Amino acid sequence: MRKTNKLIYLSLLLLLSFVGCRKDDYGEKSRYAFLSESDFLREWFKLECRIVKETDGFFPPQAARAFGYTGITVYEAVSGGMQNATSLAGQLNGLTSSMLPKREDNVGYDWAIACNAATAEIMRSLFEKKISSANLNNINSLEKTQHEELRVGVTADIVSRSVQYGRDVAKAMFDYSKTDGGHDSYLDPFQLPYTVPKGDDKWVSTSAKFATPLSPNWKACRYMLKSNEIFAVPPKPITFSKDTTSEFYRQATQVYRQVKGNTSEQVEIAKYWADDPFNTCTPSGHTFNILTQILEETNASLEKAAVAYGLMGIAENDAFIACWKTKYDYSLIRPVSFIQKYIDPSFTTVIGTPPFPAYTSGHATEGAVGARIMSRLFTNGDGNYAFTDRTQIQFGFSVRNYRNFEELANECANSRLYGGIHYDMDNQKGLQMGRGIGDNVLVSIQWPKLSNQK
Repeated sequence: MRKTNKLIYLSLLLLLSFVGCRKDDYGEKSRYAFLSESDFLREWFKLECRIVKETDGFFPPQAARAFGYTGITVYEAVSGGMQNATSLAGQLNGLTSSMLPKREDNVGYDWAIACNAATAEIMRSLFEKKISSANLNNINSLEKTQHEELRVGVTADIVSRSVQYGRDVAKAMFDYSKTDGGHDSYLDPFQLPYTVPKGDDKWVSTSAKFATPLSPNWKACRYMLKSNEIFAVPPKPITFSKDTTSEFYRQATQVYRQVKGNTSEQVEIAKYWADDPFNTCTPSGHTFNILTQILEETNASLEKAAVAYGLMGIAENDAFIACWKTKYDYSLIRPVSFIQKYIDPSFTTVIGTPPFPAYTSGHATEGAVGARIMSRLFTNGDGNYAFTDRTQIQFGFSVRNYRNFEELANECANSRLYGGIHYDMDNQKGLQMGRGIGDNVLVSIQWPKLSNQK
């Protein structure tokens, strides 16, 4: 299929030369990015899911960061081949044009080849100190195999130039990542030492395995889009109270009754969306997998896939920073701890409670972000897009069907209530945060208008 599209591309170039179209009328690079397929790129994100799952230290914040930097590297490596595309330099927080490599004028590039090289390089860098030899070999092998396929019919000078450009973009983006506060965080994901706040309303450990909460300083990481900071200040959680007539007690009782009365489907939903690290590729990995699946089903071009991964990368990265700030601003007690102490000592949750505070829900925040991004990519803005999520088959689940992306986000959020690990307020405020971040990423960066975008 790739060879077929390259032949179509070359034929179009020849036809346009006959009718007197100059290179600048539409742009040779733009035509190629639009016509090139994205199947090779989708394979990279499938591999990244596997590497996140199998690499020590990649809990949800660290995973979202890795997917995020891979996404913006892909976009930047391909943006030169898109009509009316603008570099992320000067748009992302702290990224300047002087930090990025310059393209040569009046010479050709193959954007798929550049993208392949860039993606391989950034993934080697992001996981380098913990990656297994098997997964490093998987990166190197995939890069080589896809390079050999992509280079067919391309002149040697363009191949060499494109590979070098892609690697230079990846190196620049990795250097940019080193200053964000999360560099090498997978080596010390719990960011010790940390003193756990004390108080009746404060988080307490729910597992002997985790005495302290995960990544308490993640909130200090740099947002890719600085304006996303404003979404990290949702309304305060409902005031803590042990009074049985209080609203906080009602929130806890709702969790208790929900777990006790769960239907079989609600139990399945709780487990389906658990996305536990090291058993899956985390919540952000699940969302990236859904994006990859839909890009495949729609036979998306390299242009569209690069924009999609760039959008999702920024949104997911910033969603976890904002959510973690809220978590550690309040360090709110988890429902299981409150219920066992004040309602029913024998209470157990459907799924494991993760080792960090309750308010707000990371699943709700990142799920809403994903829904906003995919609504823009695959609908006319109404979000209506019926699809089947097949991405969890690899982890032993059946498929699930959705009428639209908002339904997907709401189910993701509600799964945490069904699982007994979040109050409803955690979910609802998390959804609001995620929607705000997703919408902001869509409008605050000059994304190119895609050829099939309304």
